[in-house]
Amino acid sequence: MTTSTEAQEQVVTEAIKGISHIATLPEITLRIIELVENPRSTAHDLHEVIANDPALCSRILKVVNSAFYGLPGQIGSINRAIVLLGLNAVKNIAIAASLAKLFRGGELCPNFSARDLWKHSIASAAASKLVADVVNLGLPDEAFLGGLIHDIGVMVEMQHDRHKLIEVFDALDVDKEGAPAKDMLEIEATIFGATHQDFGKALCAEWKFPQSFAYITGFHHNPLDLAEEHRTLACVVHIADRIAAQNALGFRLDVSNTDISGEIMAEINLTPEKLERVRTNLPEHLDAVESLLS
Repeated sequence: MTTSTEAQEQVVTEAIKGISHIATLPEITLRIIELVENPRSTAHDLHEVIANDPALCSRILKVVNSAFYGLPGQIGSINRAIVLLGLNAVKNIAIAASLAKLFRGGELCPNFSARDLWKHSIASAAASKLVADVVNLGLPDEAFLGGLIHDIGVMVEMQHDRHKLIEVFDALDVDKEGAPAKDMLEIEATIFGATHQDFGKALCAEWKFPQSFAYITGFHHNPLDLAEEHRTLACVVHIADRIAAQNALGFRLDVSNTDISGEIMAEINLTPEKLERVRTNLPEHLDAVESLLS
């Protein structure tokens, strides 16, 4: 390990330790994650945990009955919802519901508010699920949650040292259209000693998320830097991130170039025609997701 890597890891570790209120998910969410990651767990086990949280029960029923999943008929039972959605999908709904609370907050500076970042995160989540669906990835819930959390490292930076984050945004030279002239990752590395990718990856470890989410948060700007077997979801979210930025859906200051690389599209077999289908379907899909997470 080089000295610069050691210094970066120390910065990230200290930041995660110092932001207890964002680094700790609600107890019930942590219990759900732990339960779902245990291969011996059943739908009944999950039902017993969720039944103790009426608000979460309501959220899950809202999701399972939404156009987002497109299931036939009205589902009124949590147990039935768990069976239909699967343990993993229910876990991701619980995490999404918890995350919404972390992005509350006013304007940090003229170029940034947590609300805009949440709007971008929702758009990226919706686009990620659409991309996963059109390429028949078979991981729509993982793609959705990956899109939702990919920029969580920015929230770590805001909670850790809001003055440094303001410095970052001031240094970006944002134009009238809201596009940055400079690379945010480079500026973060100079001012913080680490980037929002580094902070996001560390937070996923703190939350004991599956490793795939650390790959997404840690490499969504450069997914091809990952080993080939770990790239898929990071590539999906990379593409979704840029679709959201192209459409000016919330925060976009970390993306100075919104072009979507043909090499990254090829990595997940996304053709230009399928990409256009995602763009066409995004507005309707986004409306459904916003209503679920509001």
